[in-house]
Formats: sequence, structure tokens, C-alpha cells
Amino acid sequence: MPATAHHELAAAETKSCTMAPFSIVAAISRQEDPGMSHRRAVALMVLVTLLWSIAGVVSRHLDTAGSFEVTFWRSLFNALALSVLLTAMRGPGLWRGLARSPWPVWFSAVCWSVMFTAFMLAITLTTVANVLVTMAIGPLITALFTRVFLHHRLPARTWLAIALAGVGIGWMFGQEARSGLSLAGTIVALAVPLAAALNFTTLQYVSHRRTDAQHGVGQDMLPAVLIGAALSAVFTFPMAYPFQSSAHDLALLALLGAVQLAIPCLLVVRLSRVLPAPEIALLGLLEVVFGVTWAWLGAGEQPAASTLTGGTLVLGALIANEALAMRGRGASGQPQAAPRS
Repeated sequence: MPATAHHELAAAETKSCTMAPFSIVAAISRQEDPGMSHRRAVALMVLVTLLWSIAGVVSRHLDTAGSFEVTFWRSLFNALALSVLLTAMRGPGLWRGLARSPWPVWFSAVCWSVMFTAFMLAITLTTVANVLVTMAIGPLITALFTRVFLHHRLPARTWLAIALAGVGIGWMFGQEARSGLSLAGTIVALAVPLAAALNFTTLQYVSHRRTDAQHGVGQDMLPAVLIGAALSAVFTFPMAYPFQSSAHDLALLALLGAVQLAIPCLLVVRLSRVLPAPEIALLGLLEVVFGVTWAWLGAGEQPAASTLTGGTLVLGALIANEALAMRGRGASGQPQAAPRS
């Protein structure tokens, strides 16, 4: 695989179901098939955002599970689902080489673990809208990190988008503090885009320097998602025990671990071979729209005015930045690949 494909893979990793489960697994399994059309890839990416977006509304229907227990069970079920799917995709060799994985895989796994843990903790501490809007700044933090650590040049539009998104998040924080609401959930949610940006920046650095130029051989980073889920479960277990979840809670958490997390995480890695990174980032913003809508309709959680104002600034900045990036690449006739230094 050429190095550019690995950059797109790294970008994608950082981040109600109408398709039959077997069809989803089949789509994931055809990782080396270059024949997927752009239209089908876009449709599957929309499906990915739909699956991601159910976390908030489902968590609002849990009976007794606390913050850390919710995180533990979701991560555990995610790890179990990934174990089955990755074994089917990679075969028994997956497990023989897992412990000997190089440091980038383990570093990426730690980042995934932080993302899995912080997201569910934040969902239990603040509104779904606050969490999703805060997470939406991930692409801009990634751009900033690649500038600082990899010395990538950022266009003026990206700096402007970063500033506008910062104003939006700052507005949310300020209004929450002024109204006396706890900022804990929003602060915890910030760990998700920070970990995702660090994950992508590190993977891109490694990809530049370790991809075999002659054969195009790169490191398989899919096992990092599995290791990250396992680390999240191990970390939260002491704080989750003794368990209080009902059978109803366990069923919902199993749904989150397998359908909301494992399947879309693998799908988006597959789609990164077809869709350019800016397009994935732009389509990924649908998670915010879907997630807030489900929480409003399915759990009666109406977003605050400050969240809507801040969210409008954040999403507007992101949409304008990504749309201009795609338009610029299309006008220049260049392939829409992830940025290279």
C-alpha cells in the first residue's frame, strides 16, 4: 500500500442500523478490494455516523449502571466484538503477533483507551450535545498538532477555523460556569479530541519514516483498537466493581460495544482507503447532528442555548474549512490525500 493510503488510514482512525449485520461484516472484510464506488463509500460513512451517534440516547435509558461501570462494560463488549471480527479478518496470526506489536501500535492503543474511557465518562457527567460539540474540534486540534510537532504548514483558513472553534468552545465553557453548572463533563470530553489528535500525529510521523518505500509495506494498526478497548476495560474495572448493572443495562451496553463502536471503527478504517481524509472529517460531523437529535427526541434532552451557539461556531468553522480544502484540491487537480510534510 502506498504511504498516502496509510496517512488516510491514520486520519480515519482518529474518530439505528439499516444494513444487515452480515453485510456490514462483509464490507469490513474486503479491505483490499479497490472496487468500492465513491457513492457507496459515502453511504457507508453516513451509516458509520449513524451508528456512532446512538451512544448518547442509549446511555440515557440505562437503569442503574454508574459512570465507570458503563465505561467498563462498553469497552469490554467492544473488545470481545473486535476479537471476533479481527480474528475472522486476520486469522490466528493476529494473536501470535499481538504481544510483539511495535511501540506505535501500543501508543495508539493508549490513545484509543483514553478516547473510549473519556467519552463514556463525559456522557454520564454532562449533556450529549456538550460532549459531541466538544469532540467535534478534533480535526482542528489535529491540524494544530501537525503544525507544532510535524511542522506542516497550515493555510490561513485553517487558522481561522481553529480560532472560531476556540471561541465556540470558550462560549460553552463560559456560559456553563456563569450558570453554576459543573464543567467536569465538558473538561473530560476534551480528552477525546486531544487523544485522537495525538494518535493521528504520532501515526503520521511513523508512517513517513517507517513505510517501506520499495514494497509499500506499512504497520497494521487495526489491533491497536482492540488493545485500546481492553486497556479501557482493565483501567475502569477497579472503579466499576462491585457491579450494579441490570440485565437491561448489560444488553444496552453490549449494543454500544459491538454495534455503536466495534463495527463502525473497523468500517471507517476500510472507508479511509476510498474516501479522502477531508471528506471523512466532513461526513463525520453528521455524528453531532444525529447524536443531538436522538438525545432530544429519544431522551427529552434539549440542548442549551449556549451549546447551540457554541456548536454553530464549531460546526460552521469545520464545514467551511473542510469544504474549502476539498474545493481547493479539486480545482488544482491534486488527489485528495492527507497532508504530507
